[in-house]
Formats: sequence, structure tokens, C-alpha cells
Amino acid sequence: MAALAGESELMESCRDLTWWRGADHGWYIEWRDGPGAADIAAVLARHVRDPGRPGALVTRSGPATAGGATLDVMGVPFVLRAVDPVHRERFRGRAGLRRLGEALDTTRRTASRHPWEILLGG
Repeated sequence: MAALAGESELMESCRDLTWWRGADHGWYIEWRDGPGAADIAAVLARHVRDPGRPGALVTRSGPATAGGATLDVMGVPFVLRAVDPVHRERFRGRAGLRRLGEALDTTRRTASRHPWEILLGG
């Protein structure tokens, strides 16, 4: 989860994000809406690195689809499950879905109206 913590847009786009340790000592991560499991698998592969170790620390243990992916992260199995994924491209293209922090940021200077002005009808 620490590897995903830097991806605030990705994490905030997921509803009902849960994770638990299974009986097989693997980790199970499940969410509703948000990106597909293949997108999350790619983010994990990008962020989990050790410069002192050669080779990839994250390997796929099976096919990665929008609904599910199985990874091996440093010998620990991870099962990712997306329920009703929205995919990142579709999420970014929807004007109605804005991060609350961005919408309420009054310090950002822009030539156009601020997102909070649009939300408040200004």
C-alpha cells in the first residue's frame, strides 16, 4: 500500500478499497470503480524497485485483466480485484469527477475560473 500511496489520484478514484492477508500469506486488494487491475499492477511494477537488487521485484503470476491480476512481489503473492473498473483514461476524461483538494484549492493561479468557482456557480 505504501507503493500506491504516492498515487493519490489513483487511490482517491477507488471506492470501498479494502485489503487483507489471506490464509496463504498472500495479500488481497479489492476496490470498486477506479482503475482496472492491470493498471494497478503496472503502477506497482513501476514503484516497487530496489537499486541494490538486479531484476524486477514485481512479476506477474498470471494474466492481468481489467477485473483481476495476480502478482508476486518479492516472493509474496498479491491478488488484485477490481469490481466495476472505470479505467484511468475514462476517469480523467470525466469533468464531474474532480479531486476535492484540487476543487477547493484557492491558491492556484489560472487564467480561467478556478474549479471551486465552477462548483459554486461563480
